[in-house]
Amino acid sequence: MKFTTPIHKIKTEFSLEQATSFGGFKIFLAYLEKIKLANALQALSCGKAGNSLFPVHKILLYLIVGWMLGCERLFHFRKLQHDSLIRRFLGGRCPHHSLLYKELVRLRRFYPNLRLDLRRMNQQVIRPCLPSEMILDLDSTVETVYGHQSGTAKGTNPHKPGRKSYHPLLAFEGQSRLCLNAVLRAGNTHSSTDAASFLEQTFELMDHPVKYARFDKGFGGEDFYQLWESRRIGYVGKLKWTQRLATEVAACRYWKRYVEDEQWVIEGIMLIYKATSWKKPRRVAIIRKAQVVEDGQTRLIFDTDWQYEAIVTNLEWEPIDLWRFYNQRCCMENYIKEAKRGFSIDRIATGDFEANEIDLLVKLLAYNLYERFKQDCCEPAHQGYTIARFRLEFFHCAATIVQHSRQVVLKLMRDFTNRHTWKRIEARIALLE
Repeated sequence: MKFTTPIHKIKTEFSLEQATSFGGFKIFLAYLEKIKLANALQALSCGKAGNSLFPVHKILLYLIVGWMLGCERLFHFRKLQHDSLIRRFLGGRCPHHSLLYKELVRLRRFYPNLRLDLRRMNQQVIRPCLPSEMILDLDSTVETVYGHQSGTAKGTNPHKPGRKSYHPLLAFEGQSRLCLNAVLRAGNTHSSTDAASFLEQTFELMDHPVKYARFDKGFGGEDFYQLWESRRIGYVGKLKWTQRLATEVAACRYWKRYVEDEQWVIEGIMLIYKATSWKKPRRVAIIRKAQVVEDGQTRLIFDTDWQYEAIVTNLEWEPIDLWRFYNQRCCMENYIKEAKRGFSIDRIATGDFEANEIDLLVKLLAYNLYERFKQDCCEPAHQGYTIARFRLEFFHCAATIVQHSRQVVLKLMRDFTNRHTWKRIEARIALLE
């Protein structure tokens, strides 16, 4: 069919009723109903008056929906306020975006246990998807602020040097991509500040045992290592390359070669090393690698070509196995990037520190709900999708809600590209108990 009418001559009128830009989001809303998230939120010990227009569980549910749909800041929620599908999900009406600022601060003031309750709920959400033996990956990230939010401070900020920031600490499960726990801290804190107490809280929340732990060189110290050893958890952590350690490594003459190919040579040794702050010696794996230089028929490697890495551990593995196991932790950078770019954990909602921590926990709850949704309902080809790609391919679809013969029908656009996959996901959700 050919269209001959120029675009500028097409008449315009705002008369389409019961329309939504997020028709494809129905599958995720149906999933939230299947897992009874609203009931779990309603059970939190932070109820409001019985005649309140927007109870706490609806506020939290609305925040989760907004972060899932790509709202980066609270004022972006205004595009959802009159969306027919979201209004039906929330019972007929959505709160104004300006109310969300007040609600976050009010929750902080009147419900001091809400942060702990949100952490417990997070565990309930991720529990079915956790492996029987977990790998705990620990890391921190910098969230730059551009105002005078409470609790911020100037610290190490590689992207915006000299600006105030927050420095949250996060724990992920290395096999399932799920976030186990998080805490918001001031920007001038070190990576390992309060890490031991944070881990103790994480262990108290979890039901599944932790078998291994991985962390970078920002974490360390006698108390930190003793925590893993007392719980009999195998840990693998990067160690700072100090002059004292380099001197001991330089005295070693017998290296075991693990890799020798056309480009790289990788060798390793195992030391029993005691740092100045340690109370006892520990196993330290040293890996060195160098690029091969071809000189005619000779392969040359000079002493200055070696790159050294040190890994502290309580596992009796070969150095190359420890090094490869630690390198798998690099995926955590992608998890944090997904939490930042997909769920805006680096967009600070209010000027109140504790309210911002509640916002952080709600965003990470939305992150975990998305990861669980992919595992429960999506095909293997789509389980690696970021939330941004999933929104583009499955959530963003024009639709209208039609009521006829006592039935409510969501009519999506006929030429929706991924409609067959979308229908298969919907069928899987219908089968959930």
